[in-house]
Amino acid sequence: MEILLHSILIVAVLGFVLSLVLPRRAEHLISLNANISVGLHLSGLVAMIALWFIQGLPQVDIKEFVLYSTEGYEYYIAFHFDEISAVYAVVGSFLTLLVTLYSRVYLHRERGFKRFFNTIQFFFIGYNLIIFAGNLETLFIGWEVLGISSFLLIAFYRDRYLPVRNAVKVYSIYRLGDIGLILAMWMIHHLFHENIMFNALADVDKVNEHLETHSWVGVSISLLLLLAAMVKSAQLPFSAWLPRAMEGPTPSSAIFYGSLSVHLGVFLLMRTFPFWEHQLSVRIVIGMVGLLTSLVASGIARVQSSVKSQIAYASVAQIGIIFVEVALGLKWLALLHFAGNAFLRTYQLLVSPSVVSYLIREQFYNFQPRPTTVEDSFPKRIQYSLYLLCLKEWNLDTAMHQIYRAPIKKFGRYLRFLSPVAMLGLGLPLYGMGLALRLYEVHLPAVVQPILAPFFAAIALMVVVRAYVERKQSMYAWWLVVSAHFWLALAVSFNERFDVRHVFVYLLGVALSSMVGFVCLRMLSRDRGAISLDQYQGYSYSYPRLSTVFLLACLGVTGFPITPTFIGEDLIFSHIHEDQIPLAAITALTLIIDGLAVVRIFAKVFNGPQVHGDHATAYKSS
Repeated sequence: MEILLHSILIVAVLGFVLSLVLPRRAEHLISLNANISVGLHLSGLVAMIALWFIQGLPQVDIKEFVLYSTEGYEYYIAFHFDEISAVYAVVGSFLTLLVTLYSRVYLHRERGFKRFFNTIQFFFIGYNLIIFAGNLETLFIGWEVLGISSFLLIAFYRDRYLPVRNAVKVYSIYRLGDIGLILAMWMIHHLFHENIMFNALADVDKVNEHLETHSWVGVSISLLLLLAAMVKSAQLPFSAWLPRAMEGPTPSSAIFYGSLSVHLGVFLLMRTFPFWEHQLSVRIVIGMVGLLTSLVASGIARVQSSVKSQIAYASVAQIGIIFVEVALGLKWLALLHFAGNAFLRTYQLLVSPSVVSYLIREQFYNFQPRPTTVEDSFPKRIQYSLYLLCLKEWNLDTAMHQIYRAPIKKFGRYLRFLSPVAMLGLGLPLYGMGLALRLYEVHLPAVVQPILAPFFAAIALMVVVRAYVERKQSMYAWWLVVSAHFWLALAVSFNERFDVRHVFVYLLGVALSSMVGFVCLRMLSRDRGAISLDQYQGYSYSYPRLSTVFLLACLGVTGFPITPTFIGEDLIFSHIHEDQIPLAAITALTLIIDGLAVVRIFAKVFNGPQVHGDHATAYKSS
């Protein structure tokens, strides 16, 4: 079993690596490589499941290797296989194979043909890491891979305004889910005093022993996991991002937002079910979220004018029902419902271009309105009110902007005083003072010590918010993003056991990636002048290789798995005490906005319509 599990994971990785080195114009080889790698993955998976049945359906737990280990902390990769993994793996592998076969013809002679297949295979690696993950740390690696893959596929038509804008918007919502997972991992680490594997959560006595005196911690962890699941599965109030994600090619919409990625919130709840199974309040909240989403999304789907939006909201409504099934403990029904919904939505999205033309013809020649509907039994005022609310999608997108994005931008406008001169004149001396306080911490009054870490973490948050709202100088925004990591390292260093080695691991990846990013921006500004962030520049067409290198630098700065920055961020949270909730919240929020700022810089500089008109430019509304 272990050999087969390793084999199918290696096949997925090798398929992606080979796709990277194939010539851009060799469409046949690129698609053939994808079909063969996913086909071999499916064949190996079927063989593993057959052997699994013969052996009596045992749970497979593999602790692979330790990435980093210190006193009281161990970060390792682990894999787990059971009936949940089996269902998700088979459905995912089969549907990915169908989509790669379909995409060969659909994207023929498309400029981004290779880029599309590279991203799909990258997504496939992340999907496998999630469903075979043995602990939350391994799952989070796949979770991040899916997030960046989603951004790249939504912005596939990167010369257009709306796809790039919606990609940034969807990624910003995804980062909310990342907050849930990051804080949940932090709290679980302190609850069990170890990086616990999923199989240990099935030990009811062990879980109850830790929750007896920390019941509020258990509820908090469960609600944070629910937050991550709600964001990934587009449940209320986060449902509005799903139709915006349909800006990408139809095959990516089918595999991401119709079938696989959008069901991973359900997977997270099912995988952690033994942990919150006996928390009645959490189960009620999950059921209510699913039920409310199902009712609202069903109404929205019925009034959409776009076939993709109809399918998106219909899928969200069904996932809401699956949430209810998971809350009720109906595991097998939820798995069957997932498989049926995934196959149906994939089929609907793949045939949607043809269906649109059929429906247009039917409207002209054979249209017959539905004789009666459920709404006919309602009073006219309620009918019209529901229609308008559903037509406006219950203003979910506007509400999310007002509650989430607008406050960050408003706060950033108050930080305009953090100019380059101010940061050099005030920031550097303040940082030097922080280093001095750290060196002589033992001589500080007992009242001062507890407030130093939150104070410097708050400065990191202010710096990264200022980077997020910067509209003039891309180099300055990049410098602010990088400096926020140094402020965080200083903040957490005031806790014990955070020694020089940990700081080195954390800041090594930031320093190397930031230098690469500075070089890329410097080379671009040398050719094109000052690069502003007030509009999309679209330099990816003129500088495709530079765009790729800068994207890698962005991933390194934001702590993309498995970079030194990623391990360092996990180290940071391991040194934040369980009673330092404000510090943990500020640190998590800083890292989330840091990712948003970096993606915004990349999107503004390299994506969008051509600002200099070197290439053909699509209309803003296209």
